[in-house]
Amino acid sequence: MRHGKKHNHLGRTTSHRRAMLANMASSLIEHKRITTTLAKAKALRVYVEPILTKGKSDNTHSRRAVFSYLQSKDAVTELFRDIAVKIADRPGGYTRIIKLENRLGDNAEMAIIELVDYNTVYGKETAAAPAKKATRRRGGAGTKAAAPAAAAEVTPADDAVVAETAAPAVEEAPAAPAAEEASAKEDEAEKGE
Repeated sequence: MRHGKKHNHLGRTTSHRRAMLANMASSLIEHKRITTTLAKAKALRVYVEPILTKGKSDNTHSRRAVFSYLQSKDAVTELFRDIAVKIADRPGGYTRIIKLENRLGDNAEMAIIELVDYNTVYGKETAAAPAKKATRRRGGAGTKAAAPAAAAEVTPADDAVVAETAAPAVEEAPAAPAAEEASAKEDEAEKGE
């Protein structure tokens, strides 16, 4: 009887299945993303997540336990050196499966399995990227609108300097019409002569 044996055999013997999952796990750790069938991706997720959890504690026992699963020194080194640092604060769910279109040859369901922290499409890196500057269709308005916007972006340290320079400008503003009247009177006097 097979009560409680829920894992997918994937049409392979036990030794072949273990070897295939070890190779796929090593490839996932080294390349951060692999494309495979959906059934293999689901089986790989169950296989690799406990390995990634073991990678969080860097000691000799953990390294030997992980090596017994992966059988690849390069993958073990990559896991403990680079990946463990990125997944240190994540409590689980290190991988993501994204379904793709069916394969042309045999119509098999395909999927990408990737490490969540190394994704550049959905992750924090894209949210932190600066927004694309909106351009306007009219040519002259862009430079005039940019100057007040640049003046509006002032740090708190510059507020005192801006306040000092703005105060004399307000005092000089009423004097400007008087100067214009004086120049207008001079122009009339020159025309009258």
